[in-house]
Amino acid sequence: MVAGRKPSLAPAGRAVLVTGASSGLGEACALRLERTGFRVFAGVRKEADGEALAGRSAHGRITPVRVDVTDRASIASAAQEIASLTAGRPLWGLVNNAGICVSAPLECVDPEQLRQQLDTNVVGQLAVAQAFLPDLRRSRGRIVNVTSGLGSVALPYLGAYAAAQFAKEALTDVLRRELRSQRIGVSVVQPGAIMTPIWSKVSAGGEAALAGVEESVAELYRVPFLRFLRQNEAGAAASGTRPGDFAAAVVKALTAARPRARYRVGDDARRAGVLARVLPDPVLDRYLRPLTD
Repeated sequence: MVAGRKPSLAPAGRAVLVTGASSGLGEACALRLERTGFRVFAGVRKEADGEALAGRSAHGRITPVRVDVTDRASIASAAQEIASLTAGRPLWGLVNNAGICVSAPLECVDPEQLRQQLDTNVVGQLAVAQAFLPDLRRSRGRIVNVTSGLGSVALPYLGAYAAAQFAKEALTDVLRRELRSQRIGVSVVQPGAIMTPIWSKVSAGGEAALAGVEESVAELYRVPFLRFLRQNEAGAAASGTRPGDFAAAVVKALTAARPRARYRVGDDARRAGVLARVLPDPVLDRYLRPLTD
């Protein structure tokens, strides 16, 4: 231990809920937290996904919990289940990871798609936090909200998703400030592009969005947008950032004696943070223009 630095918090005996744990980053996070020593409640929507994840548990400390973050009754049921399973020792950590990604030119985003994007990635995240704040207050625990580099810079064709990420960043800032006096630590983890199953869903959803509008509108965007989708997926496949890097950042946010406000994972996420701080809007617009030309 470095002289003068507070020791990290010990995971043993602490319980953490990870939402969106059925695949991708959430799955990697749940497995890493369990190996670190936490007891993990893995939030999933399908029972089969929970059973598969529990089967990969290294120490038998992963318990699947069915929860749909867009359904308040489901959230309340999950909170009751976790309270009964922790035998009076309140939940200590919450990792708000569940989310979807709507990718389409904003002119082609159906209002219902935007509502679903915001309901899942913003409203649902706050609803989960509200449900568990009484426990987190008693345990003086931690909240980790997962956003992305798009919470710093809004890219063309990812406007709906970026709107949700910007909003979640704002919610996190406010929660961190409001809950500080209650001894609840709140951090953001911002992963950049990481190859997970979400990318194939993004591409499929984007192509469907074009098919759902008038051809005269779709034609305006088709060439650059489909190129963007291909480049996006290829960039994620080529990324040197791995799900394990993301999971390690979540572990840091949960165990650091003094957690940082933000943990950026990957060169692209760190670059987005720098660009947002130093470039004037006209310069940033020119930097991103090749995406739409």
